[in-house]
Parts: sequence; structure tokens; C-alpha cells
Amino acid sequence: MAPKSRKQKSSGGQRKSKRTKTKQMLPDSEEREPINMESMGHPEIYPLVLTTQTQEIFKCRIDEDITDEQPYKLIKKEDIFADFRSRAAVSDFYPVKKVIQEYPGDELLVVCDKDFKYGLNFYLIGTEEGKENYLNAPELPEEQEEYKEYIPEDVYVYKPPISKPWVSLGSEKEIEEESVKESTKQITYMISRKRSEFGAPIKFSDQNASSVKDAYIECTTYPDNHFTLKQLEKDVGMQVIPKVKDISTQTRWTYPKNATTQYYPRELSEEEKETFEQSKPLSDFLNNTSINVEIALQQNEIMNTFIDDWKCLAEEESTFGDKTDTHLKEYQSFTDLHSLTEKMVTSVSWHPTIYGLIAVSVAVRLSFEERVHFSGKLLLQPSLILFWSLSDPIHPQLMLESPDDIFCFKFCPSDPNIIAGGCINGQIVMWDISAHADRIENIKTGGSRSKKVTLKPMFLLEPDSNKEATYIRHCAVSSIESGHKKVITDIHWLSDTFEINRLGAVFENRNGICCQLVTCSADCTICFWDIRPQKSLTPQPIEKKKEEQIEIPLDVPSTFLHLDLSWKPLTKLRLSKGETSLDHCPTKISLSEDDLLYNTQDKILTQSKAVNEGEMNPYHNLEAGLANQLKPIEDFCTKFFAGTEEGGVIYTDWKMERDPETGRLMTKKPVSLYTVHDGAVHTVQRSPFYKDIILTIGGWNVAIWKEGVMIGPLLQSSCAPKRYTAGHWSLTRPGVFYVGREDGYIDIWDLLEKTHEPALSQSICITMITYINPWTFSAKQQFIAIGDYYGTLHILEIPWTLSHPSTNEVSSMNHYFEREVKHLEYVEQRKKIREQEKKEMELELEKKKVKTYQKSKEQLEAELKMDYESYLELEKSILTNLGFIKVRETMSFLDL
Repeated sequence: MAPKSRKQKSSGGQRKSKRTKTKQMLPDSEEREPINMESMGHPEIYPLVLTTQTQEIFKCRIDEDITDEQPYKLIKKEDIFADFRSRAAVSDFYPVKKVIQEYPGDELLVVCDKDFKYGLNFYLIGTEEGKENYLNAPELPEEQEEYKEYIPEDVYVYKPPISKPWVSLGSEKEIEEESVKESTKQITYMISRKRSEFGAPIKFSDQNASSVKDAYIECTTYPDNHFTLKQLEKDVGMQVIPKVKDISTQTRWTYPKNATTQYYPRELSEEEKETFEQSKPLSDFLNNTSINVEIALQQNEIMNTFIDDWKCLAEEESTFGDKTDTHLKEYQSFTDLHSLTEKMVTSVSWHPTIYGLIAVSVAVRLSFEERVHFSGKLLLQPSLILFWSLSDPIHPQLMLESPDDIFCFKFCPSDPNIIAGGCINGQIVMWDISAHADRIENIKTGGSRSKKVTLKPMFLLEPDSNKEATYIRHCAVSSIESGHKKVITDIHWLSDTFEINRLGAVFENRNGICCQLVTCSADCTICFWDIRPQKSLTPQPIEKKKEEQIEIPLDVPSTFLHLDLSWKPLTKLRLSKGETSLDHCPTKISLSEDDLLYNTQDKILTQSKAVNEGEMNPYHNLEAGLANQLKPIEDFCTKFFAGTEEGGVIYTDWKMERDPETGRLMTKKPVSLYTVHDGAVHTVQRSPFYKDIILTIGGWNVAIWKEGVMIGPLLQSSCAPKRYTAGHWSLTRPGVFYVGREDGYIDIWDLLEKTHEPALSQSICITMITYINPWTFSAKQQFIAIGDYYGTLHILEIPWTLSHPSTNEVSSMNHYFEREVKHLEYVEQRKKIREQEKKEMELELEKKKVKTYQKSKEQLEAELKMDYESYLELEKSILTNLGFIKVRETMSFLDL
């Protein structure tokens, strides 16, 4: 059926025309797909696009020939044929040429579609019936016509279903398979007497069963050992169907009507206002209340009168556990059951984005001589980094293989699937676990951060013998000749905001990802590395390149293939001791722009930098760095702290300078050097709350430093009963840090409580603690990972008192550090004063040692006379004060 005419909708059409005047009238027909009118229930309608030229030819211009009152135009069939002859395929009616030729009438109806209901600006009605229905629409009553104005055009019209022949799609076979049928064919027996014996006389009598043989036969039950009944399996289907009820309801529609309501206050007249303003009750009221209002306003300016003092006394009690409990609680432990050799934990790192996943590196417990002796056996045993999950304490999730034992490793801050580690032989190893990211992310109970992890005891966990560990080979290793010569003791990723060149100058990092590393080793060197392909100065021959190509296994990603066995350091530093030719041996370093992954505020940033699904990994398309167009960064702090094997703490610069005599590049002299530790320094770490506070641990004592204060450490502890072996700052409390000892105890320092000794000591294991790394799992749950000398990783839960800071703890610790700085300055001033006093005393002693010369007789008499006169003056003044001598007397004391 054709659409209704718009003559009867004059008022509604006027409203719609106002709304559609700003619309574009001519959309591009080539860009828009034609609308199927049969699917909309109007097969006789054909949308058209009539350009301005066509509208002028057929006199159907919009808003001139065609208006809202008459939105259609009757065009003769002959005129359209004439347009075909003149413009051929360029004619706007050419797409419906076949419809026009088959049209029985002489005039065709073209309607303007301002609302683009059918997709274009005009549409043609291709049947006589549709044209008559549009031009001569049935008239409606006035009430019904008013009601139609408020009915939307796209009202759903119910169409009753039409019965159609059933088409088989295979559902009857499924029903037949689920139906229960008898599998065995039943046998029917019919038993009857002879026909001749029917109707014979019958006489019944009693008979003794025992008197006649075989008169009574008893069938007793007995178990049949040769027969077993087996229950057959059969499919049974059940379906619960609710009872269906037909319920109908009807709400009577009321026609909406426009209505307005307005309120206005009653006001006094001008005379009444003047009389009321000059009245005495109003003036008395203002005089009485003005004082109270002024007092209330003053109190509001001075203090908050609505504050709840009770809530401000202490923190809220909305937490689990007892606040008085300060001991660490054993939560879980991990041990590699498949390891046949005795190994120790060398480094521990929590996964930056996946909660409950922790990586551990282990190494064989052998000295250097023992390693040389058993080197043949050690080559047959893999060196691994194990990935453990809190949900599975038995089986490691991943195992990263390396050419030798790993002593330090770090996750990449830009992409946690990239891992860099340092070996005992001086090589750097790179891994890419992007292919196994889904495996470790989908670990059960490990992905929910808001829920507390619940674990079963060890004796309730059944070992899964079918579960195989996933071994992942390394992507690349550094060059043996150009790298470190001894064990790598520390490794760090440089921040993604800057990069350095061979001279140590700092430039902007336009890649936006971490591309450089810094390592320190026992060979007295600190190296900076760049993972991007470096531009070679001399081009290599093509034949040599083909010879150097090595086929890599399919399971090894080619992310860092350009670095494998050819990776050389960008620059190398040596910490010279100055006057001698020896160098300092660095063990740990701490940069000024070090990325602290354990900081809880950086977790969201680290997770946002992770590679999203569907996007290309930037590490798979690394470009050559250090271009000439990079912008240098001014006022960048290039100084860093380093701990040495001799127990010293060095503050030096990584920028290189040229020797004025030889012209070679050399490392600058250290800014300061303090030997405060009596053993090798194994912890140099910046505070997560103060960027200029550094914690150093080594030997038997602990020290805290402040960057920029070159006088000495702010805090230096006394010697501990046992040697310190590991340490770490607390992630949530500025004044708390943890220190591990060689006897298996952990010392918990709380500087707000005690500054001269640990606040708490707790036994963790029976052997030496080798590594400490805390982690925040949620706002109410924090863990600390502790590795020991026997290769066991202990996960302990941090109590409430050690995880929640007290009120104003950050500012209190800041004031404490400022007081210590002033104390150091005062001590330094007193030292200078004492040295000056000592020099003066030495000068006086030297003067006394000089032989005094002999005075003459006249000089001695003059000195005695002067002393006597001074004595007389003193005596006179005393007598005058006592009243024995009057002032008016003019005679001298000698005359008296």
C-alpha cells in the first residue's frame, strides 16, 4: 500500500518542515546503497535523486514548485521519454527506465521526500493503485486526525502469523535420537485348552500335598552364580516447561493537551514597605541578632565548627586483623622439586601487571674454584628463571632458559613481556614472552585484584603428573668479547623519557619506550646498552652477511635477533680511585631517574604502557636510535650513587670528559666517596616517597643518605650481631625498611619508633636471606617475598601496622631528615671551630716556648708605679662608694 497523502496533515507537516529546513537535500547516490523498498512493505516506491537541473526541466523545484501543502508533482510520460532522448543515461530517471516504460498511465507521480524516509530526496510511485491511494487518501474524523498527530510514524503494527509449509532443518532427527525406544523385540505367547475340554463338569475336593507324589512342587529362590545383570546406558532427556497464560491489559489513552501554570508572590505596596522598614520590631530584631551573626561568621572564618573531633583522633577501624600484631605471617612458599642440584635464590621480581605472579632466578651454590672444577657437569644443567603463581605452589608456570646462572634481572617498564638479565659470565640475556602472555594471564585466582587469594594447604594439593613446564629460550645474548668479564651484579632499565649517547649526553626519547639498559659488574665497569639496531660505520659485504645469518628455531621470537652475539655496550665507565691505577668495583647502582616498578602509584602507568591486543608491539619494529635530530635535555642530573665491593658509597657522574693531555675520553672523578660499610654493599635503593633519600646496606651496618648533602650519611647504624645480606624499602610507609641477615632473621626498622636499633626482629628461615622484595596486592593485603640460600622462596603477609602509614608520617619523616641535615651541618661547623681553636692553642704554646728577654731597671720601676697608681684609684672608688670619703672634698687620698 502506498504511503498516505500529506494533505490532511497540514499542521503536522508545517511542524516537520521547520525542523527539516536545515537538512542537506542531495546526498550522494553513489556513496549510499539503495534501500530495498520491498523489505519496508512498499514495493511500488522507487527512490530517486533529482538534481537542480532536472527539477528546473520538469518544474518540480523544492520550496518553489513543490511546497509542504503540495509535496508532489505529476509528470507526463512523454516528457520523461523526451528527456531520455536528449540526455540518455545522464537523465536522473534512467535508473527506473524500465518501470516508466511498463507504467500503464500517462502521468507519473513524483513525491518530494524531505525527511529522507526512503533514503533520497524524491521517490516515484510506479503503480496506478499507489498513485490513487496517495492522491485520494480516505478522510479521517477530526478527533482521530488530531490523535494521529501525536502518534509516531514508526509505530509497530501487529501482523498475524501466516501458516506456511514445514521445512525440515534436521531437528526431527535430534528429537528421534533423544526419544526412548525398546531395543529388543518382544515375543507374545497365547496359551489355551483344547476346544473339546470346554464346558466339562468340574468337581473340586481337598487333597493332602504330602500323600501324593509331585502333587506340590515348591520353587525356592537361590542365587545364580552364572548370571550377572548389567545395567545398560541410555540417554534420558528432561525438560521443564512453564505454564503459559494469556494475559492482556489495556490502558486508555488520553489525548495530551498543552497547559501552562505560573506562580508569583504577593508583594507589599511601597507605603507598607516603608512603614515596615521603619518599624521598631524590625530594628530591635536586627540589633539583637546582628551580634550573634557576626560571631558565627567570625567563627566560620577562624575554624571549621562542623568538624567531628572524635573521628580526627585516630584512623578508622575498617580493617581486618589486629593492629597490635606486628609479625610477618607465613603465606606461601615455593621450591623447585625437579631441581637435582643445590641452588640459591639470587633475584626476585613481581610481575608488574599480573597480580600473584612472581619470577625467581636461582644459581648453583658453588665458589669460583668449585665452579671451575665442576664446569663439565654444570653445562648439562639448565640455568632458569622460574615463574611461580600463588594459585599453584607446586608447578612453575614458565621457565626461562639462559646460557649461565642469572644473578639479576628486571622486567621492562614499557612492556612486561620483555625481560633482561645478567649472567655470572658477564653476558646480558634478553627474553620475549609475548607468545605466552595468555597462558600466564589466565591463571585461575590470579587475575582478580579485589578478591583475596585463597589457597589450599600443601597436603591437600594433588600433584598433576601430566602438567609439563614450558621452557622458553632466550632471544639474544650480548657479545662475550665486548661485554663484562665477570658476574653482573645489578641491572636497570633507563626511563622512557630520555636516552644517552656515547659521551653520556642526555637527549629526548622520541620512541616513548625503554630502549637502554645500565649494568654494573665485578670487573670494575659500568656499561650502558642500547637494544635498538646500531648503524654500522663501514658497510659489510653481502657475501659476509649471508655467511653470518643463523637459522633460529621456530619457538624463539625474532624480536632481538639483531643483537644476538653481536651486542656491544654503548659506553663503558670505570670508577677510578684517583692517585692509583686501580678502580672501584661497583656492586649496586641507583640512578636519579630510576623507574621504581614497586611503587604502587606507577602500576597503572606500567599497565597502560603494556602492549594492547591487536596493536603492533613497538619492540618488534625497533628503529636505529640516537639520531642527529634528537633534542638535548638541559639541567638533567646525570649523577648517580654506587656501592662498592670494599664497602664504599660513591656519588659520581656518568658523563665522559676528554683528557687534556691524551685527548681520550675518560670518566669524571667521583664527587664524593665515603667508606661507611665494613663489607660489600648489596643494596643501594632510593626511597619510593623521597627521590633524594637513598638506603645503602652492606657488611654489618645500614646507612641513609640524602642527595646533595656531601657531609656524610644522615643515619648510620651500629654493628649488627650478624652480617646483613639483603634489604628493601617499604612501599607504603616512608619510615620503614626491611633488612635480611645471614642467620635467617629479618630486621624491621621503623624510624618513627627507633632510630638506633631495629623495631622488630623475626626468624624467617634457618639459612641466609639472599633477596627481599615486597609487593602491594590490594589496599588491605600486602606481601613480601624473601629468598634464602637453600633456594626456597617465602611469601609472607605484611601486618596492618607495617603496611598502613600513621597520620602525617610523610611530613614527620621529612622533618626528621631535615633535622639530621642541620645536625650534620652543625657538627661540620663545630669541627671547623675546634680545628681553629687547636691551631690557636698551638700558636700560644709556641710563643711560650720562645725565650723572654731581660727588662731594664727603669722599665720595672715604671710598671710598679703604674700598678700602684691603679691600686690607689681602686681603693678611692671603693671608699667613696662606702661613704667614708665625700665627693666634695678636693684633697687627694695621699694628702689624707
